[in-house]
Amino acid sequence: MNKVDEFEELRPLLFSISYRILGSVSEAEDAVQETWLRFDGSTTLPTSVKAFLSATVTRISIDVLRSARVRREEYVGPWFPEPLLSDPYQDPARSAELADSVSMAALLLLERLSPLERSVFVLREVFGFGFDDVASAVGRSEAACRQLLVRARRHMEAGRPRFEADRQERQELATRFFDALREGDVAGLRDLLAADVQMVGDGGGKAPQLARAVIGADNVARLLASVVPLLARIEVTFEPHEVNGQPGAIFRDRDGKVLHALALDVLDGQIQTIRSVINPDKLGHLGPVADAWAIDGEVKQARRRMK
Repeated sequence: MNKVDEFEELRPLLFSISYRILGSVSEAEDAVQETWLRFDGSTTLPTSVKAFLSATVTRISIDVLRSARVRREEYVGPWFPEPLLSDPYQDPARSAELADSVSMAALLLLERLSPLERSVFVLREVFGFGFDDVASAVGRSEAACRQLLVRARRHMEAGRPRFEADRQERQELATRFFDALREGDVAGLRDLLAADVQMVGDGGGKAPQLARAVIGADNVARLLASVVPLLARIEVTFEPHEVNGQPGAIFRDRDGKVLHALALDVLDGQIQTIRSVINPDKLGHLGPVADAWAIDGEVKQARRRMK
């Protein structure tokens, strides 16, 4: 194969590595493009193209993450990863690791790690790279990488999310949830929510968002049952869709523009967490983005008309 073909064959893997390090679709795509430029500009062919490109995209992602950490410290409200509707890289031998590591809950746990710990964990635990390739990618000795992995595992295990093992059961619960959501069925929603369920939104100060997390099955059910019918009145629709490997939905305005993405964490037959990403900066890769402030104004008008 020529350089272009070799790179394109590995592009899904490179994006998946970078996305897990960065939690950003747009930044991961930029990192992959920069990797291509460096590969195309190199005059020697590496012994292993996969190892070379994986190491390159990892180093670029580490640099981007270090600068992104400063921005995230100044972020307005809760910070969530950019929603990913489908992971381009598939490996049947590591399907469980890949699915678990791309969830919103897992990516938020990875935020607790240093850039080096995060990169070592992603390369070794998620993608199964040997310690020699991991060491080359992060510029540390194999012994140092083993220590980084021990620390990363300790942090991850302390808060590792556990999801419903049966995908079909999880999907059936999500279907019931979205049916109740359409109907504004408070009791139906309440039955599907954990007693201490949390609903949290990420608007980044650039879209209407919850002032704080809404906690408790009754509170969350009543909020959802009151807001979604109002959205329906102004022709906002939603389509169930897997979001970061978990059940979720994409909400759209009357013109089909993306309003926000919703992701559910399901455990023990109940919904534990509902995360909503409404920051327009994080939705552009899903298509044209709706004006959330305008939608908010229409919802308030619809509510006044109902009184």
